[in-house]
Amino acid sequence: MNAALLGLVVLQLVMLTALYAGVPPHPPEATPLFGIAPFLGMALAAALAAMTLGATGAGRLIAAFAALAAAISFGPQKYLDPAFPLIWPAVLSGQVAIVTVLVMVFKRPET
Repeated sequence: MNAALLGLVVLQLVMLTALYAGVPPHPPEATPLFGIAPFLGMALAAALAAMTLGATGAGRLIAAFAALAAAISFGPQKYLDPAFPLIWPAVLSGQVAIVTVLVMVFKRPET
């Protein structure tokens, strides 16, 4: 699970860096609901917290939250984004990481 969370961390750091540097394609500065930089900061913090907590109950809960937060940036709605031809590698790898995290969160622990 940590490898998938680390993948999300890297993808979100690249997005945040592109936003600050103004390098296209970069995310918009804000949405109608929130600013992108604070949202990415929250998503990064959740993924790193989940990695730190590991396979504990709290770690699994925060990992699921981190995966759902990442879905805002990399979810299937991005297929309709006009920039999709430029961002598809990040979207697809983000989706693989999200699914991996969610499978690992709900996977029955081995005994």
